[in-house]
Amino acid sequence: MRSWLKLVFNTLKVFLLFTTCTILFYYGIMWVNEEYQNYHRYDEPNGTAVKVSASGTQEEPTWLDRLILFYLNGE
Repeated sequence: MRSWLKLVFNTLKVFLLFTTCTILFYYGIMWVNEEYQNYHRYDEPNGTAVKVSASGTQEEPTWLDRLILFYLNGE
């Protein structure tokens, strides 16, 4: 009888530890998600930023140019 109670008690301890760690992990993930959801990556840059892309001044690449670029980059 005593070993049965000890087994139940140990099982209950493991279950509570697992449940507590799962809840902490869940709220940790939710906290990280909330932090990055409010992070605006695509805002206008501040200061003396220079536009890197010159897409308006170049002509559109042909399908052959794009195919060659695909083979060169391997993407």
